[in-house]
Amino acid sequence: MKILVINGPNLNMLGIREPDLYGKSDYKALIKRVKTHAKKIGVKVKCFQSNHEGAIVSAIQKAFGRYDGIVINAGAYTHTSVAVLDALKAVAIPTVEVHITDIKSREEFRNFSYISFFAEKFIAGKGIDGYLDALDYLKSEYAE
Repeated sequence: MKILVINGPNLNMLGIREPDLYGKSDYKALIKRVKTHAKKIGVKVKCFQSNHEGAIVSAIQKAFGRYDGIVINAGAYTHTSVAVLDALKAVAIPTVEVHITDIKSREEFRNFSYISFFAEKFIAGKGIDGYLDALDYLKSEYAE
């Protein structure tokens, strides 16, 4: 099983950006935990991060026919990007939406998620562990 893990804008700033909200672990530590867990459960992962909406859309489109699942933390694009939603709908790959913080308990504008119109599972407020839960979910639901 192959899973694409997509991280949107500012996630490369983990450990620096609002550590009281997002924790002190940096992006490199996030990727290491994701890859270690993927290996432990027997799935292959590729991690991708971009601050650019078009690059995220392109990564989703390139996943078509190549990946069995997507884990996405679209960052701020969660709340603004119909383009990311449309790309996910176009490729129709099983998708789990992940957020490090509980977006439903933050500023009002963060309560809305375009990604949730497509993602079959929503995981928020579990920190980096949410990514691991997303991998576990996809493996349990879709591994052959």
